[in-house]
Amino acid sequence: MPRYLDPKSDFVFKKIFGQHPELLKSFLNAILPLPEDCIIESLHYLTTENVPEIPVLKYSIVDVRCSDNHGRHFIVEMQLQWTADFMKRMLYNAASTYARQLKRGESYQELSPVYGVALLDASFTKDQEWFHHYKMTNANDANKSLEDLQLVLIELPKFKPTNIRERKMTILWLRFLKEINEHTEEIDPSFLEVAALKKALSLLEISSYSEAELLAYDRTWDTVSSERTLLSGKYQEGEAAGLAKGRAEGEAAGLAKGRVEGEAAGLAKGELKAKVEMIEKLRQLDIPLDQIALATELSKKEIEKMLLQ
Repeated sequence: MPRYLDPKSDFVFKKIFGQHPELLKSFLNAILPLPEDCIIESLHYLTTENVPEIPVLKYSIVDVRCSDNHGRHFIVEMQLQWTADFMKRMLYNAASTYARQLKRGESYQELSPVYGVALLDASFTKDQEWFHHYKMTNANDANKSLEDLQLVLIELPKFKPTNIRERKMTILWLRFLKEINEHTEEIDPSFLEVAALKKALSLLEISSYSEAELLAYDRTWDTVSSERTLLSGKYQEGEAAGLAKGRAEGEAAGLAKGRVEGEAAGLAKGELKAKVEMIEKLRQLDIPLDQIALATELSKKEIEKMLLQ
């Protein structure tokens, strides 16, 4: 039986980051693009009254909500499957949390920034960029921005460790989420050198879970597999429908173009034949070539060429 569980699973993720604020603090300080003088010193979890009710796929999304010593709010999500409405839902969550800070009659100055952080076990872009940071900026000057709503999305499948020492904690936390799972037999010693990661690893050990929890863990991944299969099937159906539609539209466009070109060619040929017949009749009446040219709006050379055909 494997020694570790996958930290991306719903209740495992919440056990690590939803019950141990010191681990979440370490993680957010490593991941977020925070100014050096604004690092998170302490966290406390938000009450459920600040959490908007949104129906989502049960096993694909899990989130943890908290605020820090600066008053900033953080929504941390583990997303196992990308969906088309994901970005809008993240923005809605962040905006709802931002608005719900105020009680009736309070000043807008009481509002604090909100960060939405999403860890994706899927890819939604085709390039190699894995870290995506969004905030509102001035359309004419990117140096001017509104900082109160920010979104950070991380595509875990694209993440590759580097040797950048000053971002060691960022690399270790992302490796922790991406690499550790049921198949892990040996742990990189660098994980054990950091107290926060060493504790997080201990929370992944199978021995710390009951039989009921392990059964729920297996059911969670079975459901995730079913969801992924369902979404993949819908994607393939959509692709097939798109190809069929494109093929039909292409054939229809080709037929229409051929019909138009055929009609145009037919009309041109008919007009040419009529002009030739008219020129021949005028020549039989001994009408001078100059006058025929004026009547047909053709040059003498064009008339002579047509009579030779």
